[in-house]
Amino acid sequence: MKDRTDLDAYELGFDIPALPGMDAADIQTPALVLDLDALERNIAKMGAYAKAHGMRHRVHGKMHKSVDIARLQMELGGACGVCCQKVSEAEVFARGGITDVLVSNQVRDPLKIDRLARLPLLGARTLCCVDDIANVADLSEAATRHGTQIECLIEIDCGAGRCGVTTTEAVVEIARAIDAAPGLKFGGLQAYQGAMQHLDDYAERKAKIAVAIAMVSDAVEALKTHGLECDIVGGGGTGSYYFESNSGVYNELQCGSYAFMDADYGRIRDAEGNRIDQGEWENAMFLLTQVMSHAKADKAIVDAGLKAQSVDSGLPVIFGRTDVEYVKCSDEHGVVADPDRVLAVGDKLRLVPGHCDPTANVHDWYVGVRDGKVETLWPVSARGKAF
Repeated sequence: MKDRTDLDAYELGFDIPALPGMDAADIQTPALVLDLDALERNIAKMGAYAKAHGMRHRVHGKMHKSVDIARLQMELGGACGVCCQKVSEAEVFARGGITDVLVSNQVRDPLKIDRLARLPLLGARTLCCVDDIANVADLSEAATRHGTQIECLIEIDCGAGRCGVTTTEAVVEIARAIDAAPGLKFGGLQAYQGAMQHLDDYAERKAKIAVAIAMVSDAVEALKTHGLECDIVGGGGTGSYYFESNSGVYNELQCGSYAFMDADYGRIRDAEGNRIDQGEWENAMFLLTQVMSHAKADKAIVDAGLKAQSVDSGLPVIFGRTDVEYVKCSDEHGVVADPDRVLAVGDKLRLVPGHCDPTANVHDWYVGVRDGKVETLWPVSARGKAF
């Protein structure tokens, strides 16, 4: 019979991929592993950049869905709060002690509006986006009923082609309605140009964001003529933050993926033509996987397939290796081309996921590693919060 301490660790091992203090080599796979040193450097670097450019940084919680990482971004990077995409995500962050939460999306369903209106009762400044004047009355009624306040940002479609209004006239009309509505406060503008974030070429991204900046500038000036000032002019992602921060119009960045750096973002180029994962940002999140079969001479089979990652932005890249390549995946398996048979059963590989956001959403835990040891485990706090 194992003693009590060993039994506790044994039992925990079935629910979590690692225990603090264990060797990183013993982490169960597949698992999300964080290089804590790289993560902290990324966070500190973005925080210093935002401060130097007089910008606030509202970190995108939908990327990591982790209260612990959001807290680290506030403590180490000076972030002012978080933005997320769903009310259920916002609830998780508010309950976790994050006191400034923006749902950077429209909230239209009556039950979701009711839940949004109750968020301030958890101690959180609560904001959401609006792109339809009909939404204003519903938000106002819920906030008034609960005795709370919802701050509203008008979302401008500045190129993404999804949500948002496309004219300055519409911005002014909705803003005035919000300003007059009980329980609501006009907070400013949401203008995130998502469609250009992953364009490889720097000059092409710059040209796209120039259009957005012009639209936002026009809206800000029109609002001023009606006595409406924007506390927040938000936007900016990992592929564009340097444009918004030098625009003279934006005052809040919403970068998220910079902290982890996935394979798709890593491909884009900076002003000098270099990949941004080769100097600007470091890979900090990895999907750890293990060779489980090498019955075929030219390929190894690993235990990280579709259920352990998202491949919407392409297959993962094997970190630090050029002699082997992840080439295919099915539900539970990944196929690694290994023409020289350099891998053996039991070998572990660090994969850089193609898209970090949806990959994080299929895991329960982050395993934080430093100096070859497991230092911490953080839950993916808002995993599955899609409503």
